[in-house]
Amino acid sequence: MAEQGLTPEILLGAYAAGLFPMAASAEDPELQWYDPDPRGILPLDGFHLPKRLQRMVLSDRFAVTTDQDFPAVMKGCATPAPGREETWINQEIFRLFCALNQMGYAHSVECWQNGELVGGLYGVALGGAFFGESMFSRATDASKVALVHLVARLRLQGFLVLDTQFGTDHLSRFGGVEIPADDYKSTLERAVQMLPCWRNIVPDDMLRAEIKAMRSG
Repeated sequence: MAEQGLTPEILLGAYAAGLFPMAASAEDPELQWYDPDPRGILPLDGFHLPKRLQRMVLSDRFAVTTDQDFPAVMKGCATPAPGREETWINQEIFRLFCALNQMGYAHSVECWQNGELVGGLYGVALGGAFFGESMFSRATDASKVALVHLVARLRLQGFLVLDTQFGTDHLSRFGGVEIPADDYKSTLERAVQMLPCWRNIVPDDMLRAEIKAMRSG
């Protein structure tokens, strides 16, 4: 079902109910609502961090920031890349999520190398739920490093759920699973009633300690 006149406030209500929008293509001005069953999630307490990637994250090869250039991260996610020739991020999605970022609900994690943005991800934080939207990488492992930093932050800040929308083979390597939509919405209901958990400022030593504590193998 296409949605007209969508506002950031309506979008937040949809997320709280378990819905999310996508466009059929970047050229399609209309949005479609999705409510998949089963639902993809990445359990925060069961996140699996490969040892090689853990060493990479802790090596500080990338400078990692949050909300330093949200629009650039969205544009990176919308840029065609090998294996992702089409994008569901149209101008309406871009407008809405940039508005949510300005309102303090949408957030980005950026990876920088020599002052250049080389990877990152973005999503929506509502109470104790984080809805992951998309990620991109222009340097090996950059998006994975952003994901590890995101999970560390969510764990430290007491989030209940990291929604990935759909399950993928890529996310399953990190512990991602699919669960019945009813189970997801039960957890989501509790999560969105929590006070806002997201904090942009997290001490580096706390992040590093949390990353070191993640289950690896």
